[in-house]
Amino acid sequence: MDQLSAMRAFVRVVQTGSFSATGREMNTSQTTISKKVAALEKQVGVKLLARSSRDHALTPAGAKYYQTCVDILSELDEAEAEARSEVTLPKGTIRISAPVAFGRILLAPLMAEFFALYPDIKIDLRLSDQHTDLITEGIDVAIRAKQLEDSTLIARHLFDNPMLVLAAPSYLEKHGEPKTPEELKQHNCLVYSRMKDINVWSFTKQGREHAVAVNGNFQSDNGDVLLEIALIGMGIVILPIWMAGSHIKEGRLKQIMHDYVGQNLPFNAVYLQSRYTPLKVRCLVDFLKEKLP
Repeated sequence: MDQLSAMRAFVRVVQTGSFSATGREMNTSQTTISKKVAALEKQVGVKLLARSSRDHALTPAGAKYYQTCVDILSELDEAEAEARSEVTLPKGTIRISAPVAFGRILLAPLMAEFFALYPDIKIDLRLSDQHTDLITEGIDVAIRAKQLEDSTLIARHLFDNPMLVLAAPSYLEKHGEPKTPEELKQHNCLVYSRMKDINVWSFTKQGREHAVAVNGNFQSDNGDVLLEIALIGMGIVILPIWMAGSHIKEGRLKQIMHDYVGQNLPFNAVYLQSRYTPLKVRCLVDFLKEKLP
């Protein structure tokens, strides 16, 4: 048995969630991939994947062995790259997961400059406001606006993300302009449903925290949709400056409650903790760290 080949097959099965997808990726059959994983299990003497007729999942021993395989294969790839003198010119595909609005507004405009610097890198950008699992979805870097909660991951801070309270002038003309968090209770507030406390908006003023339970007739799990609803004058919304800046400048939205600082959810680039971080990932994260602030 070619153990390294079997380890690569096992890692990709875990990351893609599919024997058949791994087979297509490696230009072979599902049966061949299944045999490689079975041979690997026989070699190490433990069950790595718990299989059913429709699905499979890592066993506890398999989860530990998976991370060991990732580390070994990463170090091997690095050693091969050094031998080929390609360390200064990274190559390969980077799978990125990011929120929809972030990818559209901030990442996409940077791609031409990134590819000019790194012509041998390819980007596979997966946009979703849902939380993605890096291992099961085979993600190299995830962009997240939240504090790191998983000790198996590394977070590189990209930029702070203060939130602004905003409304269209047409809404404010009709309903008045709130000056304090307490006054928000009398207004139609447009809520982002992926927040932990979706109906509680938090603010700080002169070091004191203010939290208010808001109500409204519309909520969404997508920031772009909330922005569009706010632009047509449906209610008050909280959005980051990078989403709303052009609309504020052109008068389509107005920032209100200037004395109160909204919640700050810093954006981080998150990737798997490993003894070796692939050069392509380091180059991407360093690039984003430089350009996004």
